[in-house]
Amino acid sequence: MNLILFAAGLAALIVGASLLVRGASRLALSLGISPLVVGLTVVALGTSSPEVAVSVGAALDGRTDLAVGNVVGSNIFNVLFILGVSALIAPLIVQVQLIRQEVPVMIGASVLLIALCGGGALTRLESGFLLALLAAYVTLLVVQSRRASAAEQAQITPDVVRRGDSATWDRHRGVQAMLVAAGLILLVLGSDWLVTAAVAFARALGVSDTVIGLTIVAAGTSLPEVAASVTAALKGERDIAVGNVVGSNTFNILGCLGLAGLVAPGGLPVAAAILNFDLWVMLAVALACLPVFFTGREIARWEGALLLGYYVAYTAYVVLAAQQHDALPLFSQALLWFAVPLTLLGIGVSLHSSRRASSGSQDRMR
Repeated sequence: MNLILFAAGLAALIVGASLLVRGASRLALSLGISPLVVGLTVVALGTSSPEVAVSVGAALDGRTDLAVGNVVGSNIFNVLFILGVSALIAPLIVQVQLIRQEVPVMIGASVLLIALCGGGALTRLESGFLLALLAAYVTLLVVQSRRASAAEQAQITPDVVRRGDSATWDRHRGVQAMLVAAGLILLVLGSDWLVTAAVAFARALGVSDTVIGLTIVAAGTSLPEVAASVTAALKGERDIAVGNVVGSNTFNILGCLGLAGLVAPGGLPVAAAILNFDLWVMLAVALACLPVFFTGREIARWEGALLLGYYVAYTAYVVLAAQQHDALPLFSQALLWFAVPLTLLGIGVSLHSSRRASSGSQDRMR
């Protein structure tokens, strides 16, 4: 039965992602909203609905570690795994708005969450504050996009959409909205089925709830983001591919934990292990987006491979730490003395290449 659920969930994710990306990109054009903003709002909020369902349900059941761990683990997974895989498929062009506004907002939300959780819990008042910030952020994005000039809209419209499509059946807004809704429904159902099957497999193998929450459930509830971003990258909708990840991370913090904290009796306690380690990893991953995005405003394939490698390393660390394995100290030292210098070297090389390319273009203009 679990194998059937897994296969059905995978199929639903593939079909749902295709419908969502098609409907969202065309709806953006008809409403005069940029595909980037659609990725940051409609697609991001929709694909984050599994995180909402899991975190709110866990909070109501009193499983607060799972509620918080799901969001933190999903945010780490979104940047390291999804952007990594998407960049391996096709180098991702990063819009200036992401660098100047959206990534700083994601980083600010991460810092705010750590500050609010410093006392060991997220109170209902603090949760309501997070939700209010989310509403203000979404409103700002829509207003900014509608005010953009027609020329700016044309520049950020994906090439695939600009060239047009021979199909006429999805030109009407009602059909486009139905595609978005159908895609979201399939994504939510597919992720639920996959998570159910994966958790059953993990428990049969004796994996602890802590590891399940930070890895399997977090990755499972992020599968809609995986499907949407990978499909968008394959179709050339690079704004949606990147915007979906950044928007989902912001929504996970402000929306998922905001709702979970409101419904949890007495607020949302945060485990010491998550507060002392995983929250800081989430912040470090968010901060890592700035140098990656700045280097030529592109996430190159080698940067995608580096992000993917970091997720594998993080997952291995979580598993070893949960088991208190003897290899944990050696593994930690290897990450500190090998992975960090490698990253700094890669960023330095990329910055140097970007400067040389910029200087070369200026010389040609002269």
